Amino acid sequence: MEETITVERMGYGSEAVGRLSSGKAVFVEGGAPGDVAEVEVVEEKPAFARARIARLVEPSPVRVEGRCGAGEACGGCPWQHVAYEAQLEAKRANVAAALERTAGFEAARAEELVRPCLPSKRQWGYRNKLELGARMDERGVFQLGFHREGTHDIATPDSCPLAHDALKKAPKALRGALRFAQGSSDLEIFRVGVRHSLRTRDLEVALWTAPGAFPRAHIAKTLKSALKATSIVRVMADPGKARKIKGVETLDGKGCWEEELGSARYLTSAPSFFQVNTAQAERLVAEAVAGLGGAVGEDGPEGLDGLLVADLYAGGGTFSIPLAQAGADVLAVESAGSSVRDLRRNADMNGVDVEVIGGDAARELPELGGLDALVVDPPRAGLADGVVESIAAAAPGRVVYVSCNPATWARDVKRFEQEGYRLARVQPVDLFPQTFHVEVVSTFERV
Repeated sequence: MEETITVERMGYGSEAVGRLSSGKAVFVEGGAPGDVAEVEVVEEKPAFARARIARLVEPSPVRVEGRCGAGEACGGCPWQHVAYEAQLEAKRANVAAALERTAGFEAARAEELVRPCLPSKRQWGYRNKLELGARMDERGVFQLGFHREGTHDIATPDSCPLAHDALKKAPKALRGALRFAQGSSDLEIFRVGVRHSLRTRDLEVALWTAPGAFPRAHIAKTLKSALKATSIVRVMADPGKARKIKGVETLDGKGCWEEELGSARYLTSAPSFFQVNTAQAERLVAEAVAGLGGAVGEDGPEGLDGLLVADLYAGGGTFSIPLAQAGADVLAVESAGSSVRDLRRNADMNGVDVEVIGGDAARELPELGGLDALVVDPPRAGLADGVVESIAAAAPGRVVYVSCNPATWARDVKRFEQEGYRLARVQPVDLFPQTFHVEVVSTFERV
């Protein structure tokens, strides 16, 4: 079935959204707001349909030429055909829509609360990290590239224009080096991570492998000839989603990756999380400090003297260290062992006092006692059942919630408002140009 539609908006996903003549919502891959397109329906459900563009009748004024020819194959830049200003507006609109749809806010309040999305100075070349999937194919040839969304397939472009220049051609260089180093044997490499800093010039290659014998010196020598790495490490882990880490060993160099964020420096182990857009992560930090009543000036964060602040899901200290620099007494809670070690090391390196608590946020929170303020930056799944109630019991006057998923964030907004906290400010920040992903820094005040 084909019909002509006008695309209305970008959804929270790779697809654009329009309506069929029946009134049913239709999701269109590769659409842009304002496109008039002849579409072919490829999937129909009771509540919605999916379609592909058969012919563009009238291209949208916000449609642009994409920069990455491999984007369709790997799915890493699904909004590259949309002008950047339109991407920012779509992200702001998706955050406001989540408040209406999931948190139950009136449209007027949602629109008033959600500020314009803070743009990234770099719209391409912003990523400090690439994560590559690896496997032997059915012919026994080593494949290294990007996992296609929702599949086990690996796309193998030679470069990635979203990454720093030093990383852009890493997929091709690493694929060739590891094919040569392995020969016909299978070293059970299932993932390769590579990080680079524009500020410190550090570049780390991390090979994720199954535990067992490994030709360390040979692999390190081969990789060094392919990329100018300051660190090459091996992460031994069980393949699969759980990825239980059995150990990390340094094959060459310093054994960690160093980055500069604001007035702080961070050492990050290969298994630990760090934001992929460093310059925009600084804006996340500045918004979080401002949400608690402080500020970030030329000399660093300030204005939180004497506040007792908990930082949940603290990672390696992205927020904990600036909060401590601003004068707060910080209790940092983190469950991942590698991040706990990084956090302690980073606090010492930056000369700040952070009380690091290794454990699950939901379990540790009730033990923290009364708090003046709290920062929480959970994984995509948002806050576990009972955590919002535990936060309310600790009675912080302000809560800053940083989220990478508007849907789970909006669900938790509703919980906070039911527990006596009012959402006062919502600031979207674009860490991921050319994609639908958006970070949200939100501030709640205790009523």
